[in-house]
Amino acid sequence: MPNDPHGQSTGESTAPGGQWYPPEWPDRIRALADGSLTPVAPKRAATVMLLRDGADGGAPAVHMLRRRASMAFAGGAYAYPGGGVDPRDEDHRIGWAGPPLATWAARMGTDSATAQAIICGAVRETFEEAGVLLAGEGPDTVVGDTTGDDWEADRRALVARELSFAEFLDRRGLLLRSDLLGAWARWITPEFEPRRYDTWFFVAALPAGQRTRNASTEADRTVWIRPSEAAAGYDGGELLMMPPTISTLRSLEPYGSAAEALAAAAGQDLAPVLARATLEDGELVLSWPGHDEFTKRVRQGGTP
Repeated sequence: MPNDPHGQSTGESTAPGGQWYPPEWPDRIRALADGSLTPVAPKRAATVMLLRDGADGGAPAVHMLRRRASMAFAGGAYAYPGGGVDPRDEDHRIGWAGPPLATWAARMGTDSATAQAIICGAVRETFEEAGVLLAGEGPDTVVGDTTGDDWEADRRALVARELSFAEFLDRRGLLLRSDLLGAWARWITPEFEPRRYDTWFFVAALPAGQRTRNASTEADRTVWIRPSEAAAGYDGGELLMMPPTISTLRSLEPYGSAAEALAAAAGQDLAPVLARATLEDGELVLSWPGHDEFTKRVRQGGTP
C-alpha cells in the first residue's frame, strides 16, 4: 500500500476520539486559503473492506491492518488493504467475470478503462497486502489456498511491479471475479495534503478456503474486528483512524452478514467526499460535507 489517505504519522495531533490530524495541516490549510498553496492532483487508489461472517452467527468482522509507526505518513493508524492503481491495468486485456465493464462504469460514473483499472487495483492490492485473491478459473469458482511458495513469488512480483495484474491472471488461467466486489464509497484526500488520493472503497466477503495474512511491509499488525467494536475503539481514543476509515466502518454496522453488506452495495452513494477548508472570522474551519462529526475549527496559531 503506498502512502494512502487513511492513517496516522509520528508527531501527530489527535482530536477527541481516535481521529488523527497531521501537525502540518493548520499551516497548509491557511496557505490554501490565502492562495499560496497549489493543490496537487490526486492519484487513483482502491481499498477493500474484506468481511468474514462470525462463527457464532453474529455480525461480520472486517479485516484491518495497522500501519507501522515508522511510516513517514499515516503511521500507527488502522486502515484496510489498498493502494495505488497501476496504469497498466487500464488498457490491458483482463480475464473478467461478473458484471461487464460498461455496467461497472455506469455505476462508478467513469469510463470503462478507468473502472477496469480501479477494480483491478482493488483485487490486486487485496492479494498483495492480505494474501486474498478474488479470482477463479471460471465465472463461478474462486481459488483456494494462496499461501504456497509459487503464489508468494507472484505476489512479490506484483508488489515490485515486475508483473502486471493481467499477466498474472493469464499465467494462472484466472478470471477476475468482479461480482465478488461491491462499490461502497469514494473519498478524495483534502486539497491541502501534499500526497493526495482519489480512493474507491469496495466491500467483499472472504472466499471459502482462503485466509488473510499480514503480507504488507507497511503494516505491523492485522486484525479481524467487528465494525461496531472498531468504532468503539475509535470513539474511546484507542484505535486511530482517518475520517474515511471510521466513516465506512460505521456504515457497515447495520449489516448482519457479509452477504447483506454486499447486497447493500448497489444502493451506496458514490459521490466523492472531499474535505473543505474555509476561513471564517479568523478561524479555519475544516469539514467533510455530509459528515459533520469530522468538522474541526482551528484558531489562528492553534491546531485542530
